Amino acid sequence: MQGHTVKSFDADLSELDQKIAEMGGHCERLLAEAFAALERRDPTRALAATSADKTIDALDRELQDLAVLIIARRQPMAVDLRHVMTVIKIASDLERIGDLAKNIAKRAVAVAHEAVPKSLLSGLGHMTDYALSQLKDVLDAYAGRDADKAMDVWREDARLDMLYNSIFREMLTYMMEDPRNITLCTHLLFGAKNLERIGDHTTNIAENVHFLVHGTMPDGTRPKSDDTSSLVVVPPRRGTAD
Repeated sequence: MQGHTVKSFDADLSELDQKIAEMGGHCERLLAEAFAALERRDPTRALAATSADKTIDALDRELQDLAVLIIARRQPMAVDLRHVMTVIKIASDLERIGDLAKNIAKRAVAVAHEAVPKSLLSGLGHMTDYALSQLKDVLDAYAGRDADKAMDVWREDARLDMLYNSIFREMLTYMMEDPRNITLCTHLLFGAKNLERIGDHTTNIAENVHFLVHGTMPDGTRPKSDDTSSLVVVPPRRGTAD
């Protein structure tokens, strides 16, 4: 991209990109810390993670203010306007990712004194690792203006949905086998759903990277494999033999 005659305009756009990179880095760290707190049932670590979301919120406000100032002062057109509008959208998705990661940390506080089955934590760990990998890749795609890499993230979101489906079914089994597991599994299900939603926001970012590079949204239907809404759970009838 050619530089602008007014060099401060280039500096403004670079600052937007820098703030996106900062927000993304904070989101990655917050998500990793939230799961670590859940895995170790460490409420102190969880509370520190929830506080870290304030930094993401502050960066989002700074970025939105800067974007408005750029539009008012520079009156960008064509690719420059697309750049500014894309940054606003990506920042909104990163702010929501921060909120969802914070919610996972809150679940860590709720289950701090519970004995969590290793298999459930393992499944959530796989989801977290994959969500983090997708988030890193899409942030790299934005920084490099790499629409192909962004579309790889877009297509691979279905895998995160499949991991969520698997965890959902496993937790239903635990709850049906022993009602004492219901409270614990409900908290963990909310955590898993937050990870699935983080994947959706990461996919939004991928679409916006494609728009930034090509000026159009991706063709086709967004890949989705979350089928939990169609599951029907039939409890055993009262009075029947086990």
